[in-house]
Amino acid sequence: MEGEEYVMNAAEQVASKRNAGYRAAGAVEDGMVVGLGTGSTVFFAMERLGERMAREGLSIAGVPTSYQAAIRARRYGIGLTSLDEHPELDIAIDGADQVDPALRLIKGRGAALLREKCVCDAAKKVLIVVDPTKMVDTLNAPVPVEVLPFALAPVSRRLAALGADPVLREGVKKDGPIVTDNGNFILDCDFKAIADPGRLEAEMASIPGVLECGLFSAYGEKITVIVGEEKGCSVVSLQ
Repeated sequence: MEGEEYVMNAAEQVASKRNAGYRAAGAVEDGMVVGLGTGSTVFFAMERLGERMAREGLSIAGVPTSYQAAIRARRYGIGLTSLDEHPELDIAIDGADQVDPALRLIKGRGAALLREKCVCDAAKKVLIVVDPTKMVDTLNAPVPVEVLPFALAPVSRRLAALGADPVLREGVKKDGPIVTDNGNFILDCDFKAIADPGRLEAEMASIPGVLECGLFSAYGEKITVIVGEEKGCSVVSLQ
């Protein structure tokens, strides 16, 4: 909501996520190869896809962006494939931590940003499923950066020089840092309000040891954002 923070209680947020996920699942057609993002809203889409497979005979293949997404997809009976087998995807369904009016994103709270960007790039169409709290006027959340452990110290210094306050993400129920599915570390970088996401994304990409960052600023033309609400959804695109 413009000019103010959108606040939802837990029940409203679950309902909005379910509505967004189910709406995205409805856009998947028989025979499609589908990129499967990581996160709670996407899991509602997987749930609905599983129901459609059982009830309608829908046949799809999924490319998961994390071990977690793969485990959940198997639970719902979704057959899995890879970018090696399908370097171009019909559609991808993913979430976001924040979305601005130009449909630039911050992603990576689930530490799957590198694979998520590969899948986003490979997909012909990308459905981003969110609740209304994720829609903002200006991107300002911490930006996750996947970093080669060997280069942690110099990368941290370079990110600080760009204005970040990089914090190594620590594990929960695990001592030490989070290790991504690719064997790397995550630095959460608070830049405050990001005036030029595209420029910042390019600057971070140029740092040796940075594998990927959570800014997605180049895909607005193929992104459709499905904003779940307590009752129904709204759809945002640049088309």
